[in-house]
Amino acid sequence: MLDYDEEAERYDVLRGGEPRAAAAAEAVLSLVPASARELLDVACGTGIVTRRLAAARAGLRVTGADLSEAMTRMAVARLPGAVVRADSRRLPFGDARFDAVASVWLLHLLPGPEAVRAVVAECARVLRPGGVYVTTVHKGASHNVGSDIDAVLAARPRSPVPDDPDAVDACAAAHGLLPAGEARFRGHGQGRSPRRTIADLRRGWFVTLPPGEPVAEEFAARLAALPDQDRPRPDPVFRLRAYRKRKDGNLERPGGD
Repeated sequence: MLDYDEEAERYDVLRGGEPRAAAAAEAVLSLVPASARELLDVACGTGIVTRRLAAARAGLRVTGADLSEAMTRMAVARLPGAVVRADSRRLPFGDARFDAVASVWLLHLLPGPEAVRAVVAECARVLRPGGVYVTTVHKGASHNVGSDIDAVLAARPRSPVPDDPDAVDACAAAHGLLPAGEARFRGHGQGRSPRRTIADLRRGWFVTLPPGEPVAEEFAARLAALPDQDRPRPDPVFRLRAYRKRKDGNLERPGGD
């Protein structure tokens, strides 16, 4: 797992910068009702997307929250007075505070189903009835673009998928959140090259290939044997799913009628 305090300074540069942020913000807002007046961006990171959410729609007040101290510091510089440091499992906001909540590139980082349930529960809690929750799902699959790099990585040990769409659907339903649409956006500038993939591997990007372990170096050697070491393969395409909070307050409970 990456240390996001250490990653903060280079985070945007290594992940597509402004073009990717613009695509993400546009896709999120395509799922947020025009009537929304308060939006919470959970795990806002450096604020590069959050700032675009705030700038793109007049009358929409956007608040960011992130656990990483370094990330929060960068986000505050972009959105003074609109960012707080907070754990997404314990948001420091009252019930039914926001018209929309977004969590982009968050659920896949969580350690397991219990943490996913806690985050979705908190996002549902701070949503007003009729409000919309928007989140990325199955982020890992987005990076598989059918390239020669993916063919090499296909042999690595499998890791859990905390943001599996069916699992997220079930968590959402348990908290009164019903499906309300989908959108996709391109991860501009995130197409992998073999050399960049090796660098990512050696800094802990792939959780089942711990840096320095013999198996990790075996994969590094296979990647180093690929042609066109510096040519990026196609960009990933990320998937967003939206959920609307029930207005009647009744929850969908597993096993219920």
